[in-house]
Amino acid sequence: MHWLTEKIAFPHPKYASVEGLLAVGGDLSPQRILFAYEHGIFPWYNEGEPILWWSPDPRFVLRPAEIKVSKSMRKILRKGIFNITFDQAFEQVIYACSSIPRNGQTGTWLTAEMQTAYLLLHQMGFAHSVEVWQEEELVGGLYGLSLGKCFFGESMFAQVSNASKAALIHLAQTLERRGFNMIDCQAETKHLATMGAKFISRDAFSAYLAQNKKEKTLRGNWSELKI
Repeated sequence: MHWLTEKIAFPHPKYASVEGLLAVGGDLSPQRILFAYEHGIFPWYNEGEPILWWSPDPRFVLRPAEIKVSKSMRKILRKGIFNITFDQAFEQVIYACSSIPRNGQTGTWLTAEMQTAYLLLHQMGFAHSVEVWQEEELVGGLYGLSLGKCFFGESMFAQVSNASKAALIHLAQTLERRGFNMIDCQAETKHLATMGAKFISRDAFSAYLAQNKKEKTLRGNWSELKI
């Protein structure tokens, strides 16, 4: 297993384990996290563990233009029961997501250290949230990082039915209008698969990210984005 040093560098993703584990240790500085995402690597670990860095093969992704919206979901969106915003309550969203377990892990994967790191990235204009409101109450949402024309989804939550779906649909439609070509979902879930996410090889994902480095990042607060 490769242990990271203070130097911001990672082994090539091809050296990841079958499960996708690539490296251990390091820190959660903005520079290291951004460098990791640029190369298809992300942190995922439990409280009390060293930081674990992953690059799974294959990768689960969603093309914004290919998102599937069911007839029932279209009806729900037309009714206007949800109000969708961007970057209005990032801290609330990430806190809510911290209570959502991930497959194969006990306790929260969104440790206090992770929350602090992504809050800083939000303040720097790289991390963004989508909020779903119902009668002025936050009932769902998601957050992730934006680099170039790729949005790296981190987590989502829903306190009422269809709230997280509404968040993802509005995100995908908004990103498509701004020329984004990829939403990285990291790992497979049935929820995302029904909405059009699919596997691509790690090599294909890495090739996309290499091209994505040339794209300008839509950096800053997204609260004024038109949905």
